[in-house]
Parts: sequence; structure tokens; C-alpha cells
Amino acid sequence: MKRYFLCGFILSVCSIGFNYAQTKAPTPCGPVPTENQMRWQEMEYYAFVHFSLNTYTNQSWGFGNEDVKLFNPKESDCRQWARICKEAGMKGIIITAKHHCGFCLWPSKYTEYSVKNTPWKNGKGDMVREMADACKEYGLKLGIYLSPWDRNSKDYGKPEYITYFRNQLTELLTNYGPIFEVWFDGANGGDGYYGGANEVRKIDRTTYYDWKNTYAMIRKLQPNIVIWNDGGDRGDLRWVGTEEGYVGETNWSLLNATGEVPWGMLHYGVEDGDSWVPAEVNTSIRPEWFYHPNEDSKVKTVPFLMETYYNSIGHNGSLLLNFPIMPNGLIHPNDEKAALEFGKAVKESFAVNLAEKMKAEASNIRGNAKEFGAAMAIDSNKDTYWATDDNVTKESLTIDFGKPTLFNRFMAQEYIRLGQRVKAFTLEALVDGNWKELAKATTIGYKRILRFPSVKAKKIRFNITDSKSCPVISNIGVYNAPVFLHAPSIARNQSGEVTLTTNDIGPIFYYTLDGSVPTTKSSIYGAPFSADGKVEVKAIAYDPASGKSSSVGHEKFDISKKNWKIFGINDENASKILDGNTSTVWHKRGNKIMPFGLVIDLGNNYNVSGFKYLPEQNRWSSGIITNYQFYVSVDNKEWKLVSEGEFSNIKNNPVWQIKNFSPVKARFIKISALKNTSNDDVAGYAEVDVITN
Repeated sequence: MKRYFLCGFILSVCSIGFNYAQTKAPTPCGPVPTENQMRWQEMEYYAFVHFSLNTYTNQSWGFGNEDVKLFNPKESDCRQWARICKEAGMKGIIITAKHHCGFCLWPSKYTEYSVKNTPWKNGKGDMVREMADACKEYGLKLGIYLSPWDRNSKDYGKPEYITYFRNQLTELLTNYGPIFEVWFDGANGGDGYYGGANEVRKIDRTTYYDWKNTYAMIRKLQPNIVIWNDGGDRGDLRWVGTEEGYVGETNWSLLNATGEVPWGMLHYGVEDGDSWVPAEVNTSIRPEWFYHPNEDSKVKTVPFLMETYYNSIGHNGSLLLNFPIMPNGLIHPNDEKAALEFGKAVKESFAVNLAEKMKAEASNIRGNAKEFGAAMAIDSNKDTYWATDDNVTKESLTIDFGKPTLFNRFMAQEYIRLGQRVKAFTLEALVDGNWKELAKATTIGYKRILRFPSVKAKKIRFNITDSKSCPVISNIGVYNAPVFLHAPSIARNQSGEVTLTTNDIGPIFYYTLDGSVPTTKSSIYGAPFSADGKVEVKAIAYDPASGKSSSVGHEKFDISKKNWKIFGINDENASKILDGNTSTVWHKRGNKIMPFGLVIDLGNNYNVSGFKYLPEQNRWSSGIITNYQFYVSVDNKEWKLVSEGEFSNIKNNPVWQIKNFSPVKARFIKISALKNTSNDDVAGYAEVDVITN
């Protein structure tokens, strides 16, 4: 009897050992994130703040010759910035310590072009210090933006500048406490002031900054930092190829360590990349990065921001949302309102995980071990996960709600410490006894969120249909999120007809023409209506079923284009420039047409005080104008140059370009295209307009 007991005991021990061997954690699949990248990924959402001399000159990029005496934010309060970011649900703030103009928000000892020579606080101020202190007070992490390009420095383009650049980096990374991210803009070289030289300087951004040694210095000074760089060398994070607030539906957190990175790789990552370089989605809460008064009515609405959320964080990226600081040194109330409402909407959308504590089953569990069971995917613990056996790359997990449950969102997360694995998956719901496919997608990564029309079902089934290795799913969420109405888009064609549209189905539009806020007692929109001349249109979308209204859509229209004519061009497609439709475009093509002058007859004399140019919205178009001259005339014979310069950052951010000047009488206007983003001989226009007094 003792012998049988002993044999049984030995067999039991052997069995335990065998099961233990079979239930070891999966081995990593491909590149995995560093601890610094993991900390960054888990932040998910943080802020940019853009503030510089550009704020006072109404420019997108400064040339480096702007007077430092302009900088005097008498009401500046970094604590206001930090409070708003904290209340909006953000985890950190990246401050633009130096933009391309070279002006420094801290009293750098290596240049006179800084806050130490401004009227602000009698030259004793330090905006970066105030930002660091405010972040510490509100429990936020601090990040630093330092433009590698410097249009003020006399040494830019020379070897001496690299020493200057690293000296400034050292100041920023040693004097302000822990820095979670350093951000290097990809704009490098071009025309500038350069200490008075006023010339074009070009550099090879892949070699000039000696990034290898610069990175080594950064990591020595700030061991816990992540590096963002679009300047010619891989950092820890990548740009997604657009500033519009989205990354590809397929989004691998991988790139290759060497070689060119075309737009597709930036936007979608590389499935078999050899380095972990996740996507950071950067965009602004307004059309542009720096503050412009004319954009006070162009702050992104909650539905727009929620779209951004789903297309950034919901697509395995992070969201870096910018606040343009006003000249007084504060975030505008409209921006604050939008950010706080957005934060509230995100919180409400994901407040209740309907899958948590429900019954979950999977047809394959790694070694049949409890620690890798289906329940590990719905326990809200980021460090546990459901995993399958090594040879299983297609598998399903079913969640039973116990009763019919209403939902419209599904979230999945991989345990990315072991790599990114899932290549494709579907989601099904058990409706009236039948399985119905709700959605399908490709990659998951750190977080993937699917949206679909509300459905009531007792069970859902998460099907992994393709994976690079055995899946490891750390978290699943099912939610019934509120649906938000989009503000109506407002357009006016050349004949003066105003059209209101939205992506939503079924709402009623209410509008006003006097600038007042519309209500359900305002005029109801039934069809396009005539609104000739100067007019301010505001509109809301209203859902009678829920009683909810959208935010206010707002457009100001200047003089009517009814009598405008394009002069001297025998091409009927040229009329697309004036049709009020931002999706139509006209190109002037030919051999060596630059500079090309587009002449428009306004029909009457007006006091013209500015003009507006909208490029084609396809940022890869060859006709996006970067440098221009703008002329006016009363007789189409004698012309006066009233404005010239550049449309800064227009390729990455192809929004309306607005240029103002002193009022001048004109019937004819001429835009002379001098250069475009492709350096070829194509001039493209989606829309042209004027500003009158």
C-alpha cells in the first residue's frame, strides 16, 4: 500500500511539473516596448501648448527677426493651463520652449533672443519654470518641445550650431525636473533672419544634428524620457504623417531601425518591423497651432474631438492635443470649454464596462491554466491576460451578459510587453438566437476601440482570425456610449446660396443670420437659402427624439462672389476656385509657369484688407502654394504689391491661409504663386476669398 501511495505521489508531482512546463508565459513576439515607452503609452492623452512671438505677430512660423519686446503676456498663468489639462483628463503637458523663430521661453544663457530681454516680468520671467511648477502642483508630467531649426541663430547650418543646440537641450533637461518626452520638429532649414543674413540655409537633417550622440546625451540627462523626432532619425515615437488627428486603422507599433520611412509606414507602421516605435497623434484644438483671433469660432467641437479620440487612442496611438495660448498668456475660454466637455464625454462613454465580472469562455486556454483563462481578459487588471497555446493563432472568446444588454462600443487590448500580435479579428453578437457580425478590424496593439450602431444582445463573441503568434489579450471592454450630434457644416456657393450639412442622419437644423446663438425657436433649415453679401451664419443640429442639440456651427461670409470673374483664363474648370466647395480644386499646369499670377475681377471696387487661400485638401497634391505675392489694382493695368511671404506648415496642415494688410481700394486682385511644396510648376487652388472693410 505504501508503495502504491508513493508511486501515486511521484506521478502527481510529475504531472504538476508537466502542467507547469506547459503553462509558462508566452515568449515575446518580435520587438517589445521599453519601460519608458510603456509609461508613455499608458498616459494615452496629454497636451501641447504653443506660445511664442508668433502669437503676437499672427504668424504660423516666425522668421527670427521679430522684436522680443512684443512678448508681454501680462495675465500669463501656467496654473490655468495645468488646471484645464488636468480637468480634461490629460496626463502631461509639452511646452514649446523654442519654435522655429528661435525665441526661447526660458532665460537661456546662450542667446539674447529670449524672455530675459522682454517686458514680461521685467526680463526676470521663466515660462518653462512656471510650467514645470504648475505641472508638479497638478500632478502632470512635463515635456519639452525644442525646434532643431532656428531662424534667428547666426550659426544655423554650421557645426557651431550643434554645440548651441545641445547647450540649450542641456539647460532644459537639467533645470526643470523630470521630463517625460522631448519633441523635435521635422521642419529643418529654409529662409530666415539668421542674425541678419536674411538668406536660405539648407541642411541634411539625417546627418547635421548628429542624432546618435545627441540622443545619448538626452538619455544620460533624463533616463526615463521618450524621444519624438521627425527630423531624420528614429526616436522612441513616430509621427503619423498628418496633423489632422488620426492614424491608420491598421497600426503596427513597429518600424525598421534604418531606411527611409514613407508616409504609409508612418501611418500604418510596419508589420515585421525590427524596432518598437509606436504612433503619437498630434493635432490642435483649433485649425492652427498658434493663436489667431479669427479662429475663436473654429474650436473643434465635442463630436469632432470624439472622432479624433477614436481615430488616435482607439487606433493604438496616443493623443497629443494642442492649446494655442492667447497674447495675454491664457487658454481661450472657448478652448477650455471644448476640452472640458471632451474630457467629460470620454469619461461618460467608458464609465461602465458591461463585460466586467461577466461570464467569459474561450475554446482554447494556454495549458488549460486558470492564470491564462478567459476571465483574465475582463478582470480590469492590465497585468493579467488570456492566452492560447503556442500553436493556436485563431481563437474565440465569448462573453455572456446573462440578459439582453444594449451596447455600441467594443475595446480590446493586447499585453504588449510580449509584443503586438493580432493581425485581424471580428466581433459578433447573439441576437434573437443567431450570431450577427457587428464589426471587423485588423490590428489591436495597446488599445483598439470599435464603434457600431447600438445592438441588444445576450452574448458577444470576439474572434481572432489571424495572429503573428498566440494571442495575449489583457483587457476587453464593452460599453454603451452616448452619441453626439455634429455641428452643421456651413457653405455658400458663388451665387450666394447657403447650405447646411452634417454626417448625422435625421437631425433638424436651426439657424440665424445675425450672429446670435440659434435655438429651437430660430429659423428651420429646409433647403439652401440665399444670403448674399456680408453675413454671419450660426446653426445647430437638433434631435427631436432625444431632445439633444449639437454645438454651434459658425461661418462669417464677406462680400458676395456673385459678380466675380477669373480674368484671362480660358478654362471653365477654373470656376471651381469660386464655387464655395472646399473639395473641388483647379490646377494651373505647364512648363515653367512659376511665378503664376491668378487674376480675379471682383466686379466692383472694395476696400480690401486681406485675402484667404485654401489649398487642395490632399496634402500630397503638387499644387500646394508655399510662397506668394498678392497684388491689387483698380484697372487691371497698374498693380500694387500689398502682401508677400510664405504659407507656413501648409503641407502638413492645409487649412485656410489668411493674410491681412492695410486697407486699399481694389477691383482686381492677383495671387502670384512663386513656389509650391513639390518644387514643380503647378499652382493649385481649392478656394480664394478676400477680406474687406
